[in-house]
Amino acid sequence: MRPPQVQRIARPLLVCGVVAPLLALAATLAAMAAFPGFNPARQYLSELGGPAATHPLIFNAGVFTAGVMTALAGAGFGLAMVRLANARIAGALTAAVFALAGAGLAQAAIYHWPDPRHLAINLALGIQLAPLLLLWGLWPLAGVRRLKLFLALVFVAMGVLTVLTKHLVLPNLVNDANVGWWERGYAIILVGWVGVAAFALQRCLRNVSLPQK
Repeated sequence: MRPPQVQRIARPLLVCGVVAPLLALAATLAAMAAFPGFNPARQYLSELGGPAATHPLIFNAGVFTAGVMTALAGAGFGLAMVRLANARIAGALTAAVFALAGAGLAQAAIYHWPDPRHLAINLALGIQLAPLLLLWGLWPLAGVRRLKLFLALVFVAMGVLTVLTKHLVLPNLVNDANVGWWERGYAIILVGWVGVAAFALQRCLRNVSLPQK
């Protein structure tokens, strides 16, 4: 595939990366509004699509669509890395991580909590590796320093949240009274960074002659 073709395909796929987090947020807020009595501090997000929810289709349809768009965005990230930095291995790994995350979200939307198959959503946690893979692939580029700093900070933030929410340190910090807020904060970072990075890479593709270090 020629570089101009790679660029033409990558840019619309990256649009999926910008839209997917916004769609997931909108679906979550709408599902919460349609679920009287939902306690955001004590209840998990998955319960918005479970049997107790008043309109579970709102959340499940949003999550499914966001999952598909996440997988497409991963292909866009991978192609952008190839076009900008010729990072074929890092690009392929990034696309694979996003594909797994998208598949996990889609399956979790089909099989609702407490169905054990809903736990496929844990595949989405693999997206935590994507900022590191993007850093690896984009490292030779000198024109994306702010993006690289952002990716590093996101990777650290997700690592800290993983340690805290898994009770590996400060085991009493996350508890039954506030677990919902922690999960939401984690989810915002987990998916929100994708939109920022996708938007930044779209801008980079407008100028593919970025200088090398």
